[in-house]
Amino acid sequence: MTTAQEFTQTLSRVLASAIPGFEALVDCRQLTAGASQETYRIIYRGAEGETSIALRRGQATSTSDSSVGGISLEAEAKLFKLAKRYDIPSPTVLYELQPEDGLGAGFIMNWLEGETLGHRINRRPELADIRPKLAYRCGEILGQIHSIDWRKEKLDSFLEVVDTRAVIQKAWDQYLALNIPTPMIDFTARWLLENLPEHGRQTLVHSDFRNGNLMISPQGVEAVLDWELAHIGDPIQDLGWLTVNSWRFGNRELAVGGFGHLDDLLAGYSDATGIEVNPQDVVFWQVFGSFGWSVGTLGMAHTWRTGETPSLERPVIGRRSSEAQMDCVNLLIPGDFNLPEAPGLDAGTQLPMPAELLQGVMDFLKDEAAANLEGRSGFLAKVAANSLGIAQRELLIGPKLASEERQRLQALLGQDGDVDHLRGELSKRLRADMPLDSPSLADHLRQTVAGQLAIDQPGYSALQ
Repeated sequence: MTTAQEFTQTLSRVLASAIPGFEALVDCRQLTAGASQETYRIIYRGAEGETSIALRRGQATSTSDSSVGGISLEAEAKLFKLAKRYDIPSPTVLYELQPEDGLGAGFIMNWLEGETLGHRINRRPELADIRPKLAYRCGEILGQIHSIDWRKEKLDSFLEVVDTRAVIQKAWDQYLALNIPTPMIDFTARWLLENLPEHGRQTLVHSDFRNGNLMISPQGVEAVLDWELAHIGDPIQDLGWLTVNSWRFGNRELAVGGFGHLDDLLAGYSDATGIEVNPQDVVFWQVFGSFGWSVGTLGMAHTWRTGETPSLERPVIGRRSSEAQMDCVNLLIPGDFNLPEAPGLDAGTQLPMPAELLQGVMDFLKDEAAANLEGRSGFLAKVAANSLGIAQRELLIGPKLASEERQRLQALLGQDGDVDHLRGELSKRLRADMPLDSPSLADHLRQTVAGQLAIDQPGYSALQ
């Protein structure tokens, strides 16, 4: 008996006891979205015909019942129920998995129809009429979330209460524990701690309210998803996170999710709460959002390296750190940079050259494997092709970029050494008291991050 068969049989048994009128499992398919939790679409047959529901559970390969840095799935189910009570667009939790069910931690929800993929939300013609209204509506919904009386609801019994300095320090500490010196991350952490906003309100913070975690239909926002990072803290964090460039999906000029304007977001928030938010406070949390994502992606890759969460996606997600770092560059130290041109794939004396071999496999994965595989397998074929593309660009331009970085570091630090040692020395000084306006520091960081991004994701909007 295969693991898939065991899973299907166990799921059928659980549904028979948890869902009134359940007769038979028709289909169960894991969705491609979701790097920290598994989400399945389940179709079952009952007395009234076929019905779709959703299962959300911890990754089967993970040793924890929570996402990376997140709350437990039991706590997330409580927040879905809370949101429903306060008329925040949400699915209905139908059943919470129990240890004796044999499916791990998780819960079952009703199925809602709508689009959740950010790039589709920003481009699909059938959503054209609703897109201009989404920023205002998101402001209203965040206002609803932040107006919940968390003390009355005793949310601090299962959510962490943190101030802004602690939020920043926690993310920085998570990065430091990885022992991967990345000077732009250290620079940004220092900037955040030296530019803390004045102490404001403390509310329930969703902490992952963004394009990609919202279900959108032609009628509007159908559901707010993924409460796994929720805590009690500064509510402006949610407004900033929604405007981070990573979640604009290429539409860099539209600050709110790539579909709307900041003024509309703040207007919706003001109408829901009576509170006028200073746009500059949102910028601070934009910087934090990109900083936090640059650390979070490295953390996901680390769980892959250690074997905690074997995955084809997570190492590639780790290479997205440079995207968020470049967003920090553009917010804090914008300016010009130069990138080397990649040599031709056939440059050299071998037939074929290594870069050509990689190209052949990439073309197969994208043009044949992905096109002929269904669902998650087709998605993973594209992920594999992307991973090989990163390796190919590292092979072609990585040595030149590393040589240039070493030369800049030698001049900046006044000492010799290999690039890894010098990079570590710069991070060490930034973690201490090196002035953030030190001569040549901004130029070096900007050039280094841009070069790394040219390897990891040259099409990312921050590089254009």
